[in-house]
Amino acid sequence: MSEMKLLSNYLGRRFLYLSLVVVTVALTVIAGLVPNLAPSIAQQPNTVTLTVSAGAGLKPVLEDIQKAYQQQQPNINITYNFAASGVLQRQIEQGANIDIFISASNKNMNELQQKGLLLPGTRKNLIKSRIALITAKNTTGISSFQDLTKPTVKRIAIGEPRSVPLGVYAEEVFKYLGITEQVKPKLVYTRSALEIVNFVESGNVDVGIVHDTTVRASNKVKILAIAPEASHSPVVYPVAILNNSKNQAAAKSFVQFLFSEQAKPLYKNHGYSVLQ
Repeated sequence: MSEMKLLSNYLGRRFLYLSLVVVTVALTVIAGLVPNLAPSIAQQPNTVTLTVSAGAGLKPVLEDIQKAYQQQQPNINITYNFAASGVLQRQIEQGANIDIFISASNKNMNELQQKGLLLPGTRKNLIKSRIALITAKNTTGISSFQDLTKPTVKRIAIGEPRSVPLGVYAEEVFKYLGITEQVKPKLVYTRSALEIVNFVESGNVDVGIVHDTTVRASNKVKILAIAPEASHSPVVYPVAILNNSKNQAAAKSFVQFLFSEQAKPLYKNHGYSVLQ
């Protein structure tokens, strides 16, 4: 009996020893896996949302830019805020939470820069377009800016100069051609380039003055003439990161993509000329 008891005790101790060995090995394996798992979790970036304010006429091309960019950077979401550049400027001046501003003119960007609202070193001219006179496709009897003085032209849509850069460009063209006083009673002021196109499409006005790129999405209007380049200020679209952006690293990534070789064909598809 004593031999059986000794054997039982020995087997019990042996089982306990083997169990401890198994547990120790298992813990060692798990401990070895944890360091390998931790970096992969840490390396997964948090999702960032950038708010980009841009002139309303840029909507089609910037939506294409967004799709291309987020294929490369799925963890950076882009939220656009489209409106007249003057409206966007006021929003920024009032402290709106904006990361990037793409203006339809230098004037608005200049004023923000003078107030110290742009992140130093981030302002660049991105693309440019031309100023076009447009009308409905079935319109006849108008072929040039000088024709705007004709009695048959009764309503001319332009942007509101205080908030829409297109209005400033239109006034510059009128002054250059010496027709300001003749066309002034005919002017219909609008809030954006897209609204001008809508007015022309619907027949609410006879003609409109817009960026040549704005009409590419419409099959109801046609370009009658392009304003001489010397008749107005350069039609450039500057971009800058805002000083109060809380996502400056992500903002710099998006701006870098705006100037990339991959983005250039997208601008050209929408009729813009690339500056850099």
